[in-house]
Parts: sequence; structure tokens; C-alpha cells
Amino acid sequence: MKKSIICALCSMLLSTFASANVDSALVRRAEDYLNGITGLTGDFTQTAGGRRDTGKFHMLRPGRVRLDYNRTPIQLIADGRDLYFFDKSLDQITTVPLTSTPAGILVRPNINLRTADIAVTETNADTNTFSLRMHIKDSPGLGNMLVVFDNNPVRLNAWTVTDATGATTEVKFANLQTKTDFGRNFFQIQRHRTTTPASGGDAFFE
Repeated sequence: MKKSIICALCSMLLSTFASANVDSALVRRAEDYLNGITGLTGDFTQTAGGRRDTGKFHMLRPGRVRLDYNRTPIQLIADGRDLYFFDKSLDQITTVPLTSTPAGILVRPNINLRTADIAVTETNADTNTFSLRMHIKDSPGLGNMLVVFDNNPVRLNAWTVTDATGATTEVKFANLQTKTDFGRNFFQIQRHRTTTPASGGDAFFE
């Protein structure tokens, strides 16, 4: 009985502490900005596992993202349903559901960071930037995402994705501009060999 009471008190304290670290005004600012985005294009610098890569970033909401690397034969594309990791050197694609990645939060049709299935666990701010750390509610094991915004005007600055293994990938953005006139098939990869984690086999993605 005592153990149950202690556990309940600990849960309440942890919940209060987590809420204290979340500034609802910053959450609203991020939410308003993200919902106001239709399409973006610009440059990115990615750091992961001690490796640094650069390339071009494109996003069209809802659901579509494309990263083209300058010196690496890898392309990342989200088509609204799945996220594809295309290794051009092997002519192979690995596919994961977009909903299983923290990055999928940013390209939803309607981004609700307060009452939907997204848990914002931490916010921070300084003179030039503010940030939110978030994950899919009830699924922290999938990883989390830290999104950094410029403060004035509000603009996407960077994101860091921590996956289920604890590995981090930081992507910083530069020269972002509004763009919506992407080609019809710009966010698609066609007729390449695909490897899906679920089946472990190969198929052709049309």
C-alpha cells in the first residue's frame, strides 16, 4: 500500500516538473508557424555519427520532404505516406512508415502540439532562438525530436532526431525560401529496388 502511494506521488511530481519545463506560449508560436508553412526550399548541413554532410532541403506540406546530399549517394524522400532512404550506389531503397518517425510530426496536415497525440516535453528560449522537444505520445521508444526556431521572425532553424537506439542526427537549415511549385513527381522515387523492414525482401516500388 505504502509503495503504491509513493509511486503515485512520484508520478505526480514528475508530471508537475515536466509541465513546468513547457512554455505554452512557445508551443503556440511554433504551432502557428508550422501550420502556416506550405512549402520551403533551402540548404542543410547534417551531422550524424561524427560525419558532416551538406545538401538541398525541400518540404511541401502535408507530408512531403526531400533531402538531396551533395557528396553522398543518399536521397531521403517522404511522399506523404512513407519515408524512403534511397542509396543510389546500391540502387536500393529502405522504406519506413512516415508515422513511425519523429520527423513526420512536422509535415502533418494539421499540427497540434497541445491536444493531439504529440507530447511536448521541454521548451527552451534565448535571445535568438527557441526550441521544443517532442515525441509521439505513448510511444517515447520511437525516439524524439528537438526542433529549433529563429526567434524574430519565427523561422525553422534546425532539428535533431534521436532514434530508438539513442543515435542522433542534427540537421541545420540555411537560406530557406518559400516554394510551392515543385514538379508533379518531385517527391517520388520510381522504379528502383526496395527493401522493406517488415518483409525483409525485395520488391519494385512504382
